[in-house]
Amino acid sequence: MAGRRLRVLHVATLLTPDGAYGGPVRVATNQIRALRARGHDAILVAAAAGFDELPTTWDGVPVVAFPAVRAAPGAGFAGLAAPSMVRWIRARGARADVAHVHLARDLVTLPAAVAWARSGKPYVTQTHGMVMPSPHPLAAPLDAVLTRRVMARASTSFALTPVEEGGLRTLFGPGVSIQRLVNGVPAGGTSDPQPPDHHPEVLFLARLHPRKRPVAFVDAAARLAPRFPEARFRIVGPDEGEGAAVRDRIAALPAAVRGRVAWEGALPPERTTARLARASLYVLPSVDEPFPMSVLEAMSCGVPVVVTRTCGLAEQVTRAAAGEVVGEGVDDLAAAVARFLDDPRLAQDAGRRARDLVRRDYSMDAVADALERAYAR
Repeated sequence: MAGRRLRVLHVATLLTPDGAYGGPVRVATNQIRALRARGHDAILVAAAAGFDELPTTWDGVPVVAFPAVRAAPGAGFAGLAAPSMVRWIRARGARADVAHVHLARDLVTLPAAVAWARSGKPYVTQTHGMVMPSPHPLAAPLDAVLTRRVMARASTSFALTPVEEGGLRTLFGPGVSIQRLVNGVPAGGTSDPQPPDHHPEVLFLARLHPRKRPVAFVDAAARLAPRFPEARFRIVGPDEGEGAAVRDRIAALPAAVRGRVAWEGALPPERTTARLARASLYVLPSVDEPFPMSVLEAMSCGVPVVVTRTCGLAEQVTRAAAGEVVGEGVDDLAAAVARFLDDPRLAQDAGRRARDLVRRDYSMDAVADALERAYAR
């Protein structure tokens, strides 16, 4: 791709001030920054909600944002639509060379992909584990009407893992072009040496959604706080259904430890990496997590991680000895955290190996190489 400057639209579902949509937008902004560093004209196109004025930049990249409207009440992100985005893509978006659609079963990215396809120009999709065989009653009809058509016309569909690739082939057949692409992260900052009186911090940074299991984090903290009086347990993220349960669990803790377990609320995406770098240990008790960006970002900062066996990065964490992989029980979770709190040197060594793992296998240079090749095809 040397010497050829591409105009690339990255299409994502939703921007909010607290970054509630999570990983797919984070992946898109990382990719856009890497492409722009190579001279390409890459921008983000997305629906937006919760802003006084629609943003023109997001997490350091240029964005064209459109008002999100609620098309299907009670359907969460999937029920949002952005009709003005579709009109813009039809009128102006196709001036770009290629589109990269961060696709979900929703009424933002699917209509946007259909609108782009009418231009006759190529596009790729990246589903982030969000389009898989599902018992949800709306999945099959939506796939029949829109998703199958979008996937069939894509030049390439990026899959994170063999499980995701298998799911896409089950849904859309062997004729769909699928390419493996890992998520990459920029090199994280090196954490400053901790002062002698530093209180070790165990951090949960994710949406407070049932699948992320923030309540399990609080339950583990409740068991560990009396044993480790210097430790602090912090939750950072927007409420996605578990906020009340987290508050109630914290309020029920004994007064002696309650002040050391806290939910700090949400952070804008541009501040999350710095917040991760301050932690001594990152814990994500989530189940069936395809490829969590927060885990990659924590490891890029040299922070060891504790994840469950169903996390898409569990094998890599185990192989690199970059943290601990545990079952879903609170006992397992607490025991893993305790091992690192008991032995700061163990945590330090695991954090160093975590940073090395990210630099070796999840660099943005490798991701940008793969994107350029895919766009060229």
